Amino acid sequence: MISFNFWGFRRNRSKLQSMKNEFRKRYYHNPLSFLIDIFFLMTRIPRIIRNKFRGWVSPEFQERLMMAVTAVNGCRYCNYYHTWLALRMGFERAEIENLLGGEVRNPEPEELTALLYAQHWAEQNAKPDPELREKLYIQYGRDRARMIEIVLRMIRLGNLSGNSYDYLLFRLSGGRWGL
Repeated sequence: MISFNFWGFRRNRSKLQSMKNEFRKRYYHNPLSFLIDIFFLMTRIPRIIRNKFRGWVSPEFQERLMMAVTAVNGCRYCNYYHTWLALRMGFERAEIENLLGGEVRNPEPEELTALLYAQHWAEQNAKPDPELREKLYIQYGRDRARMIEIVLRMIRLGNLSGNSYDYLLFRLSGGRWGL
C-alpha cells in the first residue's frame, strides 16, 4: 500500500514497517518507563550525595560501570562523553576500548563482580537475576551495592534517552539519521 508522509513523498507502508525493525538500539518505548527511571533517581538524591562524601563508589569505578552499561545499550552520545571523561581521568585507551566493546579484561579484582553484574543488568533491561543481585549485595555490602545499582540506573537513563532521541531522528528522516 502506498501512502504519503509528512513531506508529501510517496512511501511504501511495508518499507516503513521494516524501518522500525532496523533500529536496533534500546530506547524508551513509552513515557511511563522514562518517568519511572526519573522518579527512581529523584527519590535517591540524598544517597547520591552521601556517596560523594563516603566514597562507596569511586569516580573511576563509577566510570567503568557506566562504560559497561553503555556497551550493552549502545548510546553514541554516552559513548563519546564517557570516552572523553575516562581519558581525562587517566584511563588507558585499551581499557576504554575493551569496556565499550563489551569485554571486561584485567579489571581490579574487587570490581569484577560489579562489572559483570552491570553487563547482565543492562542486558536484562534492569531486571537482573535475583541470585546475581544477592551475590552483589554479599560481596559489596548493602549500602555500596545499592549505590552501584543507582549508578547503573543513572547511565540507563542517559543511554535510553540518547537512543530515544536517535530513534526520533531515525523515524523523522526515513532511516537516514540517528543510527
